[in-house]
Amino acid sequence: MVVIRLARGGAKARPFFNIVVSDKRNRRDGRFIERIGFYNPIATASEESIRVAQDRLTYWMSVGAQASPTVERLVSQAAKKAA
Repeated sequence: MVVIRLARGGAKARPFFNIVVSDKRNRRDGRFIERIGFYNPIATASEESIRVAQDRLTYWMSVGAQASPTVERLVSQAAKKAA
C-alpha cells in the first residue's frame, strides 16, 4: 500500500520533516516515491512552516494513497491558514 507520511530530517533537537509518498513497507526515513512538501515545526513567524503541492496530494489520494493522521491534520491546518 502507498502512504503519505512524514520523513524526519534536520539535526538533533532541530527537526525538519519532508512530506513524502512511499510504500508502507519502507522505513520512515527510507526510500520514497515522491516528495510533495515539507513541514518545519520550529519555523519563526517570518519563515514558511508548511508547504504542500496540493495537485500532487490530490493525485496520490485519487489513486488510493492513504495519508497518515499527522499529515491529514497538517494539510487541514495549512488549508485553514491559506483561506
